[in-house]
Amino acid sequence: MNENSNNKLTLSGKSTLTLKNIGDKSNSSDGKKVVQVEVRKKRVINPQGVSANDKNVKIDDAMAAKLKLIQEAKEHEARRKTEEEEKAKTRQKEIEEQKKAEEEKAKARALEAEAKKKETFSKQEKSAPAEADAIVEEKQTAKTKDKKSKDYDYDEDEDDFDDKKSKKSSAPNSNASKVDMFEQERKKVMKRSFEPQRRNANKVNVHSFAGSGEDDEDDYGFGSRRRFKRKQPKQVVEVPSQEKVFKEVVIPEVITVQELAGRMAEKSAIVIKKLMELGVMATINQVIDADTAQIVVEDLGHKFKRVSDSDVEEGLFGDKDGDENLEPRAPVVTVMGHVDHGKTSLLDALRETNVVSREAGGITQHIGAYQITVDNGQKITFIDTPGHEAFSEMRARGAKVTDIVILVVAANDGIMPQTIEAIRHAQAGEVPIIVAINKIDLPGADPMKVKTDLLNHGIVVEDMGGEYLSVEVSAKKRINIKGLLEAVLLQAEILNLRANPNRKAVGTVVEAKMEKGRGSVATALVQNGTLHIGDIFIAGKEWGRVRAMFNEHGQKLLEAGPSTPVEVIGLQGTPSAGDSFSVVESEEKAREVTDYRIRKERDAKLVKSAKSAMEQMLDKIKSGESKTLPVIIKADVQGSIEAIEGTINKLSNDEVSVHVLHSAVGPVTESDITLAKASHAFIIGFNVRANPQARDMAKRDGVDIRYYSIIYDVADDVKKGLEGMLSPELREKIIGYAEVRKVFNITGVGKVAGCMVTEGIVKRGAKVRLLRDNVVIHDGALSQLKRAKDDVKEVKAGYECGMSFEKYEDIKEGDYIECYEVEELERVL
Repeated sequence: MNENSNNKLTLSGKSTLTLKNIGDKSNSSDGKKVVQVEVRKKRVINPQGVSANDKNVKIDDAMAAKLKLIQEAKEHEARRKTEEEEKAKTRQKEIEEQKKAEEEKAKARALEAEAKKKETFSKQEKSAPAEADAIVEEKQTAKTKDKKSKDYDYDEDEDDFDDKKSKKSSAPNSNASKVDMFEQERKKVMKRSFEPQRRNANKVNVHSFAGSGEDDEDDYGFGSRRRFKRKQPKQVVEVPSQEKVFKEVVIPEVITVQELAGRMAEKSAIVIKKLMELGVMATINQVIDADTAQIVVEDLGHKFKRVSDSDVEEGLFGDKDGDENLEPRAPVVTVMGHVDHGKTSLLDALRETNVVSREAGGITQHIGAYQITVDNGQKITFIDTPGHEAFSEMRARGAKVTDIVILVVAANDGIMPQTIEAIRHAQAGEVPIIVAINKIDLPGADPMKVKTDLLNHGIVVEDMGGEYLSVEVSAKKRINIKGLLEAVLLQAEILNLRANPNRKAVGTVVEAKMEKGRGSVATALVQNGTLHIGDIFIAGKEWGRVRAMFNEHGQKLLEAGPSTPVEVIGLQGTPSAGDSFSVVESEEKAREVTDYRIRKERDAKLVKSAKSAMEQMLDKIKSGESKTLPVIIKADVQGSIEAIEGTINKLSNDEVSVHVLHSAVGPVTESDITLAKASHAFIIGFNVRANPQARDMAKRDGVDIRYYSIIYDVADDVKKGLEGMLSPELREKIIGYAEVRKVFNITGVGKVAGCMVTEGIVKRGAKVRLLRDNVVIHDGALSQLKRAKDDVKEVKAGYECGMSFEKYEDIKEGDYIECYEVEELERVL
């Protein structure tokens, strides 16, 4: 190692070796060199972040929004890096192709030069005798010129003098080192190489005639080589011009200017300049709405894609299954009826289990779901509810769970008030009904009387020529239970119930509760697909992972197919009965959906002027979704009910009609509120009032209760409701005429018609027709109305104005403009 070299060496790896104080001072007395070595090791710090799956970390809405923005930024950065890498690859390919093309050109030029050299050499050999005579003459002329000339080459004489001097000095200095002599010789050679040839300038040889470039590559020809390199033009690498890339920009409901610029890969200054042109003064961190962002994206030439917060729920329940993927599934049956008519005893007979002995007083105290297998191997799923209220509560949440309703009626008791309510709820849900006439073994049982009483409520059994199935059974003595099962399977075959088991599970929560040691336990009914252990699923505003599943007997299950009720453990919270559940692909998706649903529910609670059920129903009617006015009637006596029904039914016509969902004697109860909420109906209370619980429930759910004491007031209100359902009558009203006197073509605006209002008045925002030779050639809206360079609302007859049309510019002098308004007239019955 040379002592004059750097005192620092860098080793391979992550260490640095430094040599300090190397020189004369480091020589010890014994002739050895002492080297001090300092080794410094590079440290690499690898911070470990907090795990994102730490369940103890609470994430509020703001933090969730920030995390979402960070995630989107990371995704955008990854996309940007991939695009840059692709661009770099394409640029590298273009450069390599250019290099190959240049190499091929250089080879072609070299081949041409060699061919020229061969031609010149052959020519020289032929003209050699003549050239020799010319060379002799040139030598003679050169000698005479040298004699006459008194100008001597001073540099060459000086070189000779230096050579002689060095020879003389080398004799006494015999002890000079060989290194010094080599250095002197090298300097002489370098000096000669840079000097121009003078004495032998006129000397001609074969190499000079051949034009060979081998002299430049001589060992001593450093100067000529450098001059050759200096003369060569520098190779210019053409960088391909980067064309602007047009992207598809995703625009949410609100977005910051900086984020919008990043998604378009544009500079923030360009976006701010565009916003200023639109009249929006925004900073880089300011939030703009989706409409403004869309205009900016279109102006810069990019494509846009509008998304909203609700898009997180898109595709949550999967696409519609094709007929080739569907397979038959078990029917889901709900048992409804009056108290103590034998609903639970009938389920005991069907399931062959004694549930009654485990319940207080023989009354069902919870919502349960069970599945049985009949003799032929077919399965039936039963939902045992504490009455029709839970059925309507689930339907009010949008869950249509039940396929068939078994209406249990005691043969010795007949039709009771809750039986009538159950019939109304089943009819409102448009679910087929099978009438099970129970307790036929008791004395005083009269099944025919029950069938006759059902006629008063719109239930016509098959024995009387109707479409409703009826079965006479005895739950206690197990009489005709198989006949009831056959009726259920027959009705299921008519309905053609099918599902796709080979997809992600979708279903409904029947009930949910919190148990000690097990956490949130939900009874779920799988309606489509198959639920597996370990699936991540969403149930309402809660989500979780399926840790375990149990059937109605407490046995563990690994998977549950369509129409299978299971108990699921693993939810983060307790959902509500009737909430839909669906399996998702990741925890991030589950969190996004649940956060959106929680935020949506909180925003709905903050809105104080929430629409009532009546207003929602009227909105549906106006949008064309419904042409039926649902009504629930509660009165003090049966005669008033019949009179009200007869009066309001006369108001119906072919376009709109009144549908009485339920009518009964007595006060307004919670059951009436539940039915009204599920059906978007309003309640008529004639000489009756709602109990406190029903009032609170109606106020909470936005159900409209109207009290009357005069039947004509009922008819008037119903008539107004039906008239509001009628589509309005449209009528045109011409308000003015104008004549086109001159047409101006204004840059950035288009054609503007200079007009004179000849009759009436012209208003901004009104409809206009363009007439040419009394023929309508355009019918549209007025875009701008100006007078003396100012926008005005209206121009009266006798005044001039400027008008422009929306998306139409074929205007000529002499045209007439007809201005009109469209009036909506309410229709009456």
